Formats: sequence, C-alpha cells, structure tokens
Amino acid sequence: MAVDLNDEERSTLAAELHRLRQEHRDLDAAIAALELVGQAEQLQIQRLKKRKLVLKDRISFIEDQLTPDIIA
Repeated sequence: MAVDLNDEERSTLAAELHRLRQEHRDLDAAIAALELVGQAEQLQIQRLKKRKLVLKDRISFIEDQLTPDIIA
C-alpha cells in the first residue's frame, strides 16, 4: 500500500531500505559463521535470527511504502 511521498521522503526510505538489506545480509554471514562454531553459540544465533526477522518485516513495510498500488 503505497502512500503519497515527496522526493525527500522517498529518498530517505530508499536509503533506509538499502541499509536494512545490508544489515540483513550481514546477519546471514554472522549466523553462518556462528553455526560453524557449534552448539555453544545457540542463544546468540537465536537472537540474530530474531533480529533478522524484524529486519525482514521492516524491509517489507518500506517496500510497500515505495511500491505504487496497481489495481488490476
């Protein structure tokens, strides 16, 4: 559901989206590295995965804001 955004708001959201996607990728790498270490880091892995889900939700929300509604 896109809302009417001015150029500055659209630019700000696009920059945040880029930052969130980068953080999401970084968490993927961190989780993969910790999984190689083994069971001792399970709590930390769970926390990172939870953070990743929060980021995914925020990314989806921003994408919805930036994508115009198309009525088919």
